[in-house]
Amino acid sequence: MLLEDRVVIVSGIGPGLGRELAIACATHGADVVLAARTTDRLAEVAGVVEELGRRALPVPTDVTDTEQVESLIASAESAFGGIDVVINNAFAQPPFASLEAMDLDDWYSSLEINCTAALRVSRAALPALRRRGAGSIVNIATMSIRNNKPNFGAYAAAKSALTSVTRTMANEVGPDQIRVNAVCPGFIMGDSVRWYLETLAGQAGTSYEAQYEAVASEIALRFIPDAAHIAGAVVFFASDLSAAVTGTSLDVNGGHVTTW
Repeated sequence: MLLEDRVVIVSGIGPGLGRELAIACATHGADVVLAARTTDRLAEVAGVVEELGRRALPVPTDVTDTEQVESLIASAESAFGGIDVVINNAFAQPPFASLEAMDLDDWYSSLEINCTAALRVSRAALPALRRRGAGSIVNIATMSIRNNKPNFGAYAAAKSALTSVTRTMANEVGPDQIRVNAVCPGFIMGDSVRWYLETLAGQAGTSYEAQYEAVASEIALRFIPDAAHIAGAVVFFASDLSAAVTGTSLDVNGGHVTTW
């Protein structure tokens, strides 16, 4: 098991990637601290982690609130004696709008949740990681940072800033043997992507299957990755397999070209 007896914090626990990240870490032997605003989701995922034979600590947390983030870190250390890995997965998709037309409050909100929140959690966790003598921070970015698609500007800009934070922090905390990397997913097969493809099918008067194939045709591997594929890359960065890797942003999108 790649994360045996490690303590991992995962933010953004939800029905999709956050849930899969927690399960993947537990499957590889980690105890998992679960952070999200929705308590029902925390309880459900905590139950799955415990069924896998690992300890789970659900901590209701708004990662835009500094006091709550500090409480998250303190709770993790108190319960498990330390922290080894932080996975910053919390995100929000801002309204789709051009940069010219979008409300600047939406811009600031996107930057807060999609970049600053990850920095806030990472900064709060650094003293605990240093006490362990080493650690790994993994930020979840997006393929949109490589793709200037109209109306995605606020999200892409915030996640681009997050990859810059990733590189800078990697250099700053590298002497403490703390690694900082990012994973950049493309489409993640799940309920939201199914809805999107069904919507496109309705607009085009075609089938869901036809829309899936249209997207898959732009992906080298010819399928849309699911959350488990993304989680596998995150576990790699969290584990000692990537002991000499830091400051990297890894595309995990099946080889999707950036034209969608």
